[in-house]
Amino acid sequence: MLFAPLSGSNRTGNGARVRAVPRTKRAADVVFEPITESAAMRELNRVLRAVAPKEVVVSFIGESGTGKDVLARRLHELSHRRSGPFVPINCAAIPEALFESELFGHERGAFTGASERARGKIEVARGGTLFLDEVGEMPLGVQAKLLRFLENRKFMRVGGTTKISVDARVVCATLRPLEDDIRAGRFRGDLFYRLQGIPLMVPPLRERRADIGPLVRQFTAELSARHETKPPTYARSAMSALMAYSWPGNIRELRNVVELLCLLREGKVARVQDLPEALRRETTVAREDPTASEELRVRLDQPLEKIVTTVLETALLLEGGNRSRAARRLGVSLRTMQRYVARGRVQSKAVTRR
Repeated sequence: MLFAPLSGSNRTGNGARVRAVPRTKRAADVVFEPITESAAMRELNRVLRAVAPKEVVVSFIGESGTGKDVLARRLHELSHRRSGPFVPINCAAIPEALFESELFGHERGAFTGASERARGKIEVARGGTLFLDEVGEMPLGVQAKLLRFLENRKFMRVGGTTKISVDARVVCATLRPLEDDIRAGRFRGDLFYRLQGIPLMVPPLRERRADIGPLVRQFTAELSARHETKPPTYARSAMSALMAYSWPGNIRELRNVVELLCLLREGKVARVQDLPEALRRETTVAREDPTASEELRVRLDQPLEKIVTTVLETALLLEGGNRSRAARRLGVSLRTMQRYVARGRVQSKAVTRR
């Protein structure tokens, strides 16, 4: 059986759906909806909806490539500031010498090369949301000035003498909790507690595997349309490998893999041998040694029933949902496998056929 991609879909490149709106509505009325098939993302989306309309500080914590920027934009679109600008700034991508000017702007002649006045990101975000991505990489000197802005909503441009008032919501994201950086003197504790607000943990893709299939279909439709290629279909073995891979690069890595398949397997069937070597190598090890699979790293203090169920589900995943092959892999009878499936102890979505 092959997995066909979805038909045309209006989505962003980071794992978010864009809700279609009539042409008469403004762009500000478009709401970004992240993929929320997994229980973890459904819960995160529920909390996001609750806090977005409130004027509270929100921080997103999660690995690179998990879609924190998409969630920050969704927060903005669900807030009362959605008619204002959403202004992202990647703190890790700006040279330290330019950071203050980038954030606060500068006056003409403030430094060599400043031939005219320039507004900073904070000023551009007036009435909207300023998103500080990878905020832990912000230079210490700028941290003090940002703290003062958060306290009174006023700042001065570099080289300026007049205080400027700006009403903007500040949202941030980090790759990791910043407590260690505070202890090491790399991040100000007082700024941390200002910015942390309501911390939302964004799970990595390996902990939300129910989202992988929908993301693959989404990216296939999007990227095939972008490159004007006929979308590939996916052999069950290839989809099983995509589901079993640990995705250290998260959604960003998944998107890159799908883009490669869209270019190389135009209108054809994508099979395991078409996948990148690193992905094939990891999933091959998992097939040859099921105990190496992440799905089998269960806690032994769990009830025996739970451990058995997890092992059976993993075998089904590795065998593409085929009960007979999964039973042979584990050395149990097909009747045993069918009994667990019939009782609903094994998730039905893991089972496809006998």
